[in-house]
Amino acid sequence: MDAILETKYALDTFYFLVSGVLVMWMAAGFAMLEAGLVRSKNTAEILTKNISLFAIACVMYMLMGYGIMYPGDAAVNSWWPGLHGILGTADNDAAAVIAGGDGAPYYSNLSDFFFQVVFVATAMSIVSGAVAERMKLWSFLVFAVVMTGFIYPMQGYWKWGGGFLDGIGFNDFAGSGIVHLCGATAALAGVLLLGARKGKYGPNGEVHPIPGANMPLATLGTFILWMGWFGFNGGSELKVSDVGEANAVALVFVNTNMAAAGGVVAAMLTSRLMFGKTDLTMALNGALAGLVAITAEPLAPTPLVATVVGAIGGILVVFSILAFDKMKIDDPVGAISVHGVVGMWGLIAVAFTNEEATLTAQLIGLVTIFAWVFVASFITWLVVKMVMGIRVTEQEEFEGVDLAECGLEAYPEFTGTRGSGI
Repeated sequence: MDAILETKYALDTFYFLVSGVLVMWMAAGFAMLEAGLVRSKNTAEILTKNISLFAIACVMYMLMGYGIMYPGDAAVNSWWPGLHGILGTADNDAAAVIAGGDGAPYYSNLSDFFFQVVFVATAMSIVSGAVAERMKLWSFLVFAVVMTGFIYPMQGYWKWGGGFLDGIGFNDFAGSGIVHLCGATAALAGVLLLGARKGKYGPNGEVHPIPGANMPLATLGTFILWMGWFGFNGGSELKVSDVGEANAVALVFVNTNMAAAGGVVAAMLTSRLMFGKTDLTMALNGALAGLVAITAEPLAPTPLVATVVGAIGGILVVFSILAFDKMKIDDPVGAISVHGVVGMWGLIAVAFTNEEATLTAQLIGLVTIFAWVFVASFITWLVVKMVMGIRVTEQEEFEGVDLAECGLEAYPEFTGTRGSGI
């Protein structure tokens, strides 16, 4: 392997790893966003969820998830990849030996694993906010084992691993469907079995807002997620070592940023027109909605079109959050709307921004991901509910799950106000 190929291999591997680090930093964003949007009495538990789900995702994806999602020639067929072995260093050695040959990897295989595993954790992080403030910690973690080890990798294989969705021309560049819709759908299945927080809805359909405890923290979390998304989408180009790829990465970065900006502005305008006030939480969710919307195809649109795609996502998320409340589906952080409803929009938008994509293929992919993840997740949640229960007691919910699940409080100086709804 000559010096030029070695340099390209090293550069692309390094780019993959750094992009993965940026996506890993999104875990901090989710933790801060969720900690800001829940009540103070539930903060320590939501932080515990976020660090533990990341660790579980890493372990389960190493043990089985990566082999299911990327079986290569060992796949049984385009629907069922089969069950394959634990990730080992031999995977990296093979890449190092053959890099630069025809059809060979142009980056380390283990850098690919690292990049993919942080995506798995992102999908699971989406679930954590939607079930916040009333779910048992260990029930959530049991579900995380199944989600990250099997449910997510299966639908990931169907597109990114070369399965049947890839064969029909379904496009999902960085995961509006495979990551975001997947996480939101798993969350929806759990929320339907879990029920709403006490006091959220009145007997006649009234919606009682339950404000979060720390808006600066939620805003910081959103900015961290915005930053991390450059690795999420930019890294999904997979390569940066020639002029064409470098230009493509630059366009992906710009489009990602513009979609987020469009989402913020559109959500702010929508909330102002609807409520007469500029709702910060809607602006934050607008940014995330714009990012989710562009994730399925950040390379084909112009920056102006990317801004419009993000803006439509920002409008959708406001109406979606209100609609779920009317249906008494309680999502404390708006995760199902941001990642699910807008994730669907992102997949559909590909058909209008990428001339090689078809609406039919995009809809088939959308329905397939939703159906698989919802059914598999609902069954998993139901089994967990039957075996160990998924909801804390009414008294524990009233006092806060920090004490019930973690035995400590994030804000101990507020102890005197415990149970007062703070």
